[in-house]
Amino acid sequence: MKASFIALSLALAVGSVWSHGKEPHGKPDAPVRKEQKAWGIAGDAKAAKRTIEVGMTDSMRFNPDRIQVKLGETVRFVVRNSGKVMHEFVIGTKKELDEHAAMMAKFPDMEHDEPYMAHVEPGKAGEIVWTFNRAGDFDFACLIAGHYQAGMVGRIQVLK
Repeated sequence: MKASFIALSLALAVGSVWSHGKEPHGKPDAPVRKEQKAWGIAGDAKAAKRTIEVGMTDSMRFNPDRIQVKLGETVRFVVRNSGKVMHEFVIGTKKELDEHAAMMAKFPDMEHDEPYMAHVEPGKAGEIVWTFNRAGDFDFACLIAGHYQAGMVGRIQVLK
């Protein structure tokens, strides 16, 4: 009973805070929250020396699906959705993406707005500016229910 109460409480909290509607996520004038993650930290647009365009399609694929960056590099990702359904571009570790995708499958109306995420409506583009201050292999994915499971994933290699 206690476990089911905790699960229900979590579901209600998540459902009330996170929703995947068509409204834009976040406020355009709001300051970006800079929180160190295993895969880096939100970057300053002025520091981005390189722009990487990433396409998203309804075939549940990213193009490119493999990206290399240098340790310390700040990159502007421009993600374009050429499909007819909403897609997103979320950077993270495989473990965190797996966990978030499982949560999205249970609660498909979750809203999440982090500086390492871009939710992109059909025919639109989104942007992320990210500083890769940790070396290693990281992932990106579309975590909309069913998309991740269909293989909408990619890899970012941060080279020393």
